[in-house]
Amino acid sequence: MKILAGIFLALTLRAAAPPFTLDQLLSAPFPSELVAAPRGEAFAWISYDRGIRNVWVARGPGFTPVAATNFTADDGQDITELTWKPDGTALFFTRGTGPNSRGEFANPTSSPDGGQQSLWMANIANGNAAAKTGPAELASGHSPSVAPDGSAVAYLSNGLVWITPLADGAAQARLIVRGSSKDLAWSPDSKQLAFISDRGDHALVAVYSVRDNSLRYLDPSVDMDQSPVWSPDGSQVAFIRTPAAVDAKAWGAKPAGQPWSIRIVDAATGKARELWRAREGVGSVFWPVDARAQLTWSASGRIVFPWEGDGWLHLYSIPATDSVPATGGNAVLLTPGDFEVEDVTASADGKSLVYSCNQDDIDRRHLWRVASDGGKPERLSTGDGIEWSPAVSPAGRIAALRSDAKMPERPAILDGAKLRDLTPVAATFPASALVEPQPVLFTSPDGARIHAQLFSPAAAPTAARRPAVIFVHGGARRQMLLGWHNMFYYREMYAFNQYLAAQGYVVLSVNYRAGIGYGLAFRETPGYGATGAVEYNDVLGAAAYLRSRADVDPARIGIWGGSYGGYLTALALARNSDLFAAGVDFHGVHDWNLEITNTVPESDPARRQQVTRTAFDSSPLASMEKWRSPVLLVQGDDDRNVAFANSTRLTEALRKRGVPFEQIIYPDETHDFLLDAHWLAAFRAAAGFLAKYLRP
Repeated sequence: MKILAGIFLALTLRAAAPPFTLDQLLSAPFPSELVAAPRGEAFAWISYDRGIRNVWVARGPGFTPVAATNFTADDGQDITELTWKPDGTALFFTRGTGPNSRGEFANPTSSPDGGQQSLWMANIANGNAAAKTGPAELASGHSPSVAPDGSAVAYLSNGLVWITPLADGAAQARLIVRGSSKDLAWSPDSKQLAFISDRGDHALVAVYSVRDNSLRYLDPSVDMDQSPVWSPDGSQVAFIRTPAAVDAKAWGAKPAGQPWSIRIVDAATGKARELWRAREGVGSVFWPVDARAQLTWSASGRIVFPWEGDGWLHLYSIPATDSVPATGGNAVLLTPGDFEVEDVTASADGKSLVYSCNQDDIDRRHLWRVASDGGKPERLSTGDGIEWSPAVSPAGRIAALRSDAKMPERPAILDGAKLRDLTPVAATFPASALVEPQPVLFTSPDGARIHAQLFSPAAAPTAARRPAVIFVHGGARRQMLLGWHNMFYYREMYAFNQYLAAQGYVVLSVNYRAGIGYGLAFRETPGYGATGAVEYNDVLGAAAYLRSRADVDPARIGIWGGSYGGYLTALALARNSDLFAAGVDFHGVHDWNLEITNTVPESDPARRQQVTRTAFDSSPLASMEKWRSPVLLVQGDDDRNVAFANSTRLTEALRKRGVPFEQIIYPDETHDFLLDAHWLAAFRAAAGFLAKYLRP
């Protein structure tokens, strides 16, 4: 009878149809780049709706969303870098993806006309009039920055800075500057433009004068300068300086280095001074927050900046008028605790900061506010949801993006202590059929404590031994959350994990070492990746955890992931086909030496050889003699993150050993697939592949 019951249960698990399709699960629009208008009460964001990208606007007091653009095709033309005109009558944005190392623009539809990247403007002076007339393409380029008086827009094209006056008939200005330019920042009076000129082994703060068409460099050095910001009166420029170091670009953990600093320069005289310097040791290497500017210069004369001085990424502030250079502890800690600040935006006067962080909820994000001169932080959002990307209007109205375990991402307005959705999730979305992932802690073989999220199939029979799948995220500087993710790539991955759970798999999403969210020591763990693959222990710990569960069949555990997660997937199959029955590898790294550049001193050949040897030993291709389990490989051949040669070399090695594999190659597609159709097709193939090898 037990044998018959087992056969019946196996047939039931095989025949059970999921309560929704992949199409339904990926149907919800994904919002990003929420920004507040510099004047009035209005917010704008970018919406990705089944591959169709458009800009949306919501104006107060009702905040009814209207489309500001009218694109209609899944054409792979990304929209990014959304920027308001200061008077709130227009929005600038970049459409298209930049060139690869050969100068080729992304063209995922393989159009004979090729691809491009260009600057656009949507006029929204009359509500949604732009949706009727269409936005205007201004020029080839990206990274728009609008002068505070609205007179001109600066942008980048082919590494050069361009300034286009917004008045009809005015002539463009092109700045011929060596190196590659970035970090455009207008002075408050719109008469000067600061930017970074990156020369490769050093980077300079440059200032262009619109009035006399002149260019000068502020406090030039051999170091790497970044993130210039003007004082409110336009007389000074502050920026971050990272000391020159041979190993600055090396792969592997960097828990400490030569301390970074904040410098201030008088814009008229060029006189420079050091305002603040990080302590040696913990926090000496700069790590950024997710913000439009890393430094905030408040109207009250304080500079707010991110720092990991206590091992966690926090906000600090210091008076910009300090005449004696401060070291470390002289700065005021604004956000104390064992958590990490992520998205940060300042009020119009810089006197307060609204930010998202994982305080008291390590695998979620919530909104908080703190004054730039210190004081107790105020929690703005509560509950089991996830909130990020705060935007603050000049009057102090706050909007943000939000999600939870079942309801996908959407923009919302903060009304008191509650968030009100601006674009409610469609009633047809299968939210009620999704599972709520549960937090899990397990121990790796070397003793590390690792966080994960467990997706258990709904209504699982207590006696069932189910197939299981481990998911490993990319990055590695990422963290999966207990809900729909705040990054598009991982939103797609979260959706597929939900789909696998609906198919009857037990899914464990692992936040392995080298990821964010758990402090500097966790992120900068020695020996990760190309320097030893120590984080693979966390994959082994995940497998041991699943094998210990009564509802998991230890003979049917698979693994999947993308990018860095593809690397760990391939490493698991190469080293432990005895534990992992099959895997799906999206654009993974298979030989670290294909990715490593400029990592060791050219004057030290012995060290170069050792780095190369360790990198290969940390790669899947080093363990091919153990690889037996089947794998599905997925990659676009215009991948700008992971060399396509990784798939080529692994395929050759798999063929030589007779290992079963399948492949999906998307010609002209990039790393983060630009076509919605490609995501859908890849996930369908992945689901079929895992079912082929893991289902009874």
